[in-house]
Amino acid sequence: MGKGGGCVPSKKRQPAVVSNSAAAAPTDAPVPTEERRRSSAEFVEAIARPPANLKLKVFIVFYSMYGHIEGLARRMKIGVDGIEGVEGLLYRVPETLPPEVLEQMKAPPKDPAIPEISAAELVEADGILFGFPTRFGSMAAQMKAFFDSTGQLWREQKLAGKPAGFFVSTGTQGGGQETTAWTAITQLVHHGMIFVPIGYTFGAGMFKMDEIRGGSPYGAGVFAGDGTREPGDVELALAEHQGKYMANVVKRLAH
Repeated sequence: MGKGGGCVPSKKRQPAVVSNSAAAAPTDAPVPTEERRRSSAEFVEAIARPPANLKLKVFIVFYSMYGHIEGLARRMKIGVDGIEGVEGLLYRVPETLPPEVLEQMKAPPKDPAIPEISAAELVEADGILFGFPTRFGSMAAQMKAFFDSTGQLWREQKLAGKPAGFFVSTGTQGGGQETTAWTAITQLVHHGMIFVPIGYTFGAGMFKMDEIRGGSPYGAGVFAGDGTREPGDVELALAEHQGKYMANVVKRLAH
């Protein structure tokens, strides 16, 4: 041992010899699928890889029982489609309630033109906007069940680096316009996704006090009341703005 604390090899000791069999051993043995983890280099490559398709895709993935969130989603798609080189695609998450329960709750039938999405399909998006109503200040169980089904994507971090945002529906002004989005951020964090709030980019519309409106710096929103109130003009305009805003962010990240 030298005074500097470093180890000095003995002059009498012969250097280690690597056998041919050891040298031929693979240095990167395959990992079983159930234990597959992507390396940090793969994450960087996946995030930096330019899109193969000509148009960037923003998935608008939502759950809507009475149509309020669906109304925002449709207007959000108009905003996304208004940005050159980006298109919005509407998807709904699977329903978890049986038809007889939905009938008793007087929930209207769902539009068959909007397809249900599977967790695996999320990897095809360049950005995602998730919409859902509140249940006691957090997302509805149907949307939570969908996030719970993304376990394999989480294991492989397939959604890491993708931008995502939220839009919500609540029954009252104090019913969770902010907390419903805030409590949902944990879903994005575990996937390594990038949360994209709208802040106050809507301008003067964010400060209007002469009418009831949903929405917050977290994202667009609507007050449903007892279920009969439809989204107002400002709420729909904010949804369209969020669509444009997300499309521009996706476009900027892609290039």
